[in-house]
Amino acid sequence: MGTFCSVIKFENLQELKRLCHWGPIIALGVIAICSTMAMIDSVLWYWPLHTTGGSVNFIMLINWTVMILYNYFNAMFAGPGFVPLGWKPENSQDSMYLQYCKVCQAYKAPRSHHCRKCNRCVMKMDHHCPWINNCCGYQNHASFTLFLLLAPLGCIHAAFIFVMTMYTQLYNRLSFGWNTVKIDMTAARRDPLPIIPFGLAAFAATLFALGLALGTTIAVGMLFFIQMKIILRNKTSIESWIEEKAKDRIQYYQLNEVFVFPYDMGSRWKNFKQVFTWSGVPKGDGLDWPIREGCHQYSLTIEQLKQKADKRVRSVRYKVIEDYSGTCCPLNRGIKTFFTSPCTEEPRIKLQKGEFILATRGLRYWLYGDKILDDSVTEGVSRVRGWFPRNCVEKCPCDAETDQAPEGEKKNR
Repeated sequence: MGTFCSVIKFENLQELKRLCHWGPIIALGVIAICSTMAMIDSVLWYWPLHTTGGSVNFIMLINWTVMILYNYFNAMFAGPGFVPLGWKPENSQDSMYLQYCKVCQAYKAPRSHHCRKCNRCVMKMDHHCPWINNCCGYQNHASFTLFLLLAPLGCIHAAFIFVMTMYTQLYNRLSFGWNTVKIDMTAARRDPLPIIPFGLAAFAATLFALGLALGTTIAVGMLFFIQMKIILRNKTSIESWIEEKAKDRIQYYQLNEVFVFPYDMGSRWKNFKQVFTWSGVPKGDGLDWPIREGCHQYSLTIEQLKQKADKRVRSVRYKVIEDYSGTCCPLNRGIKTFFTSPCTEEPRIKLQKGEFILATRGLRYWLYGDKILDDSVTEGVSRVRGWFPRNCVEKCPCDAETDQAPEGEKKNR
């Protein structure tokens, strides 16, 4: 019993550490600033005790804050759900359609992907979100999307309060000042200042909160529409990318086949109910998924295996000719390389002269690939892969003859 309690406390402590990250710190800071300033300004503009409308306005502000924080923390701490360690399909023959994860020592269930940040295979992984310092996936997709909806709505309400507060307070101050001037001219005295002060500091704080609210409305609102677009098609961001690569692969090799996404139920309402439920608990177990008629249970994973094999064929071997420290924006690799650093959380890899890299995709000044390790080094070491500058490597002669280019490289030529 004591051991069980200690494990629970340890897990809770580990979860609380998610807050110690720049993403949650900034997100919660924005929520705190906008909510606090909106409540303070409501007192200045529309005191809730005076009218019914003021009370409703104040209650709505509190309601926005509570719902936003509830869905935010639910998305963060409930998590996406992970594929059980050592998982394998019930039918052993189905393993031929699945990828195997060496880190989790398990097969990747359909729609699952390994997250390097979480270091686990995530069920129905959409992406790893730095703002919640967790993955968005099977269990928390609905909470995360509701947070993306409620945050802009709450910020729109707060922005309206900020604008009305600045307008009314400045208008009253100007009117009061003008009346005082007239009194001074006649009675040589000044009326007392307004009961509720609204000085330069309050104006600056309100203006700053207004900028945060408008910026959050635009940025988070765009993310919400992106998420709803893929939810109504019963996809994730990763699956949308896989579908695009499937079309490119078929077109590149001029194959006589058509890839049909297997999880689209054919109706937006049916797709919507796959994520949002009245109970808040998503349908299914995150491992088995309903598929549309005419599709194979492992259509998507089979396509992934084809793309992985195609990536190996079209990858190019490079030799490192200059050392690279692994920094995100290296100053010593040139101005263009510095300013075109990939805008992604994918890692950079440290390179030493004489090493070999197998590049699978690339940009104009950067490449992405796997470091080719010696047999003496690979034991107990996972794959070493990431981005590196193009000008610190050169194509190996054997690969130069084939004129193969990493995925995405030919389009940038």
